[in-house]
Amino acid sequence: MNIQRFIREHKSVWTELDGLLTLFEKKRRTVQAPQVDRLTFLYRTASAHLAYAQTYYPGDEIGLYLNQLVARAHHALHAEQWKTSHRLGDFFKRRFIGYVLERKQFIAIAFLLFLVGALSGFAAVWQDPLNLYALVSPEMADGINPDAVGKNHGEVQSAVMSTSIMTNNIRVAVLAFVSGITFGLLTVYVLFYNGILIGALTAVFWQSGKSYVFWAYILPHGVIELTAIFIAGGSGLYMGYRMINPGPYTRKYMLLRSVKESALLMVGTIPLFVIAGIIEGYITPSGLSLETKYVVAGATLIALALYVAYGRLNERRHTQLAAEGAVPKDEAGSRTADLFSSPGSISNRSI
Repeated sequence: MNIQRFIREHKSVWTELDGLLTLFEKKRRTVQAPQVDRLTFLYRTASAHLAYAQTYYPGDEIGLYLNQLVARAHHALHAEQWKTSHRLGDFFKRRFIGYVLERKQFIAIAFLLFLVGALSGFAAVWQDPLNLYALVSPEMADGINPDAVGKNHGEVQSAVMSTSIMTNNIRVAVLAFVSGITFGLLTVYVLFYNGILIGALTAVFWQSGKSYVFWAYILPHGVIELTAIFIAGGSGLYMGYRMINPGPYTRKYMLLRSVKESALLMVGTIPLFVIAGIIEGYITPSGLSLETKYVVAGATLIALALYVAYGRLNERRHTQLAAEGAVPKDEAGSRTADLFSSPGSISNRSI
């Protein structure tokens, strides 16, 4: 096809797109949903025309014209869509769950490391209660009193405790994540040792006949808290894995890329730690019955399961909409590129 025929056949599309862009740029508030859909379709069509022109008519000014037109369309579609509020909402609605599912193997390994540590700690203290002093500091060991659990509810300053606990949990998660730079070795230690602590405490309370009480004070916040720690640990393990096995890329490149990908998982755990800290500061030490606390624990587990299902549903829905052209194709691409790239950088790659 010669260039005159190419222009003649597709000029109506470009003219319509230019007119819609003028409307978007000058009267954005009057734009209706059908016009957004039409702009998306025309944008993708013009992008295909641009690719064709760059292939068969390199150096011709029609390529420059189409490049500018597609760039304007991209900006019009993404300027509102990628505002901070939208990106944040989209992240927690579907992307975070997508990241979690992508790294589920590493998160599962983090859980197994914690579980092995817990079983080891439990076995050590069950065999000899004095082993508790070898696993934790003497001050902590002396302060463990199963008979005192649940007493002095009124003396607890919930707000202060909640903030302190939340800060400590986030610190543990960040340590598990950052430790990935040690090829994952320190991450393994953090997960294993925290498992040992839980296992040792479980053995102490079991031997005292206080297991029911112990778990009533652990599970309400522990379900969410441990889930977040496993996610953070999994992100650290993935970072370490990529340093050991960078594939066809350099270790430096894979380290930077895995840090970006893993950082997204860490961002997603922050609300989980906030919720866990509030529960641990206000509900766990409260005078509520043990049965009520178990109900709270069950509710947090169900809430997590529903959140995962909701995220997966939104991800599938978005993929379908992208296939139908209802949302820009670029948005359905690499999650990491979407979140870390500006609209301008995406446009440069697209055109």
